[in-house]
Amino acid sequence: MSYVTHARASLTPQGRLKLVGLVLDEKWKQARVAERFQVTRGTVSKWVSRYKADGVAGLEDRSSKPHHSPNRTSERAERRIVALRVNRRWGPHRIAHHLHLSQSTVSKVLARYRAPLLGDIDLNTGVRIRKPKPVRYEHEKPGDLVHVDVKKLGRIPDGGGHRTLGRAHGVRNKSGTGYAYLHSSIDDHSRLAYSEILDDERKETATGFWKRANAFYNSHGITVSRVITDNGSCYRSHLFNAALGESIAHKYTRPYPPQTNGKIERFHRTLASEWAYAKHYDSETERAATYPAWLHEYNHHRPHTGIDGKSPIDRVHNVHGKNMPYSPRGRRPEFSPRV
Repeated sequence: MSYVTHARASLTPQGRLKLVGLVLDEKWKQARVAERFQVTRGTVSKWVSRYKADGVAGLEDRSSKPHHSPNRTSERAERRIVALRVNRRWGPHRIAHHLHLSQSTVSKVLARYRAPLLGDIDLNTGVRIRKPKPVRYEHEKPGDLVHVDVKKLGRIPDGGGHRTLGRAHGVRNKSGTGYAYLHSSIDDHSRLAYSEILDDERKETATGFWKRANAFYNSHGITVSRVITDNGSCYRSHLFNAALGESIAHKYTRPYPPQTNGKIERFHRTLASEWAYAKHYDSETERAATYPAWLHEYNHHRPHTGIDGKSPIDRVHNVHGKNMPYSPRGRRPEFSPRV
């Protein structure tokens, strides 16, 4: 392999050939040649030896890559990294956490295989696209702003739905299953989420959900001072705003821009890809039964890019000025199913 030599190099490949000629043809002493070319005697000896072994080709620059790399990531691990990137669209931090590798190792492997950045691909198809970088904002401490919204999911009929069985088979199982309504709230600073699966999105349901969500945040030492919702009728009702009280300000999102409530929308996308449609479920009851465990994983163990690879509970520990180590035992659950 040939490399471009910088302008002030002591010896170019052509200069090395002259050096070798002085030693082999003109019979100069190596010490004299070294003084002539302003290099060490060892350098002269090196190029003479390479010329004797490989001829003119031996005077070209060689790659500094080692012949053997015993500590290089195994081929099996590299394949797993690439497979997770292609199949699940995970970033380096998520892949590293899953495979128990360092993030730098995963990033190097993805770069070696020329994997495009997640921001440059369509997450549904994997096709490379160009997207503008979003402007991220974050409130200073937990409770400064809590996002509240409802995600409507089609219930899974007994036997499974069309997403895993195919549309023809899935439609045969469908018999007026209706929808499940996921009422969710997420703290803007810590990303700590509280969520319930409920039967509708009426004002009474939304109000009851908020009272339980507020109690959940209070149990973690978080005092909510502001809530942001969309302009749905349940959130504009007097009942819901009365439940907020005078101490909690209510802010509404603008109709179309997603930046103001992007964190709750990202939570919905995450639960859809990692829970709701992550695998085959034989019924809606089976899927709902797995939601508490997934939500616990999201709050306590899943790394989040937006908070430097930490989990939400890591940002809640210091609410009272105490950084107590987290123990999964004895901590109250984030969710009680209401299906």
